Amino acid sequence: MTGDAGRPDEIVIRADEDVVRVRQLVRAHALRLKLSLVDQTKLVTATSELARNTLIYGGGGTARVEEVANGHRKGVRATFHDDGPGIPDVTVALADGWSSGTGLGLGLGGAKRLVDQFDLDTEVGRGTEITVVKWAR
Repeated sequence: MTGDAGRPDEIVIRADEDVVRVRQLVRAHALRLKLSLVDQTKLVTATSELARNTLIYGGGGTARVEEVANGHRKGVRATFHDDGPGIPDVTVALADGWSSGTGLGLGLGGAKRLVDQFDLDTEVGRGTEITVVKWAR
């Protein structure tokens, strides 16, 4: 399930309603690939946190969601991009128990633990891009 011409689905994140749309899109992809209910919940929870972070800390941005394959494995990949201030201290931001107090309480570390792959690219003054993947089992 991708956008027109095989491109990933993309949602511009500018308001709370867009965070909801990201969750719905991620769940639709996870259902299509028959991820277990537990894995669906983990992926939707992680991407919800990342979408909210994109809105709150990045000042808005985009979420790109697509189905991916690696050999016989299939999964859902979600990439969140913003042109916000960037993350000044990634180690602190990923630390267990660290949260700004405005999200779901997971923080980036919690989101990272819920998915199978987590890649973070950030630079102060340039913004942040986080890509996560959850594989069907």
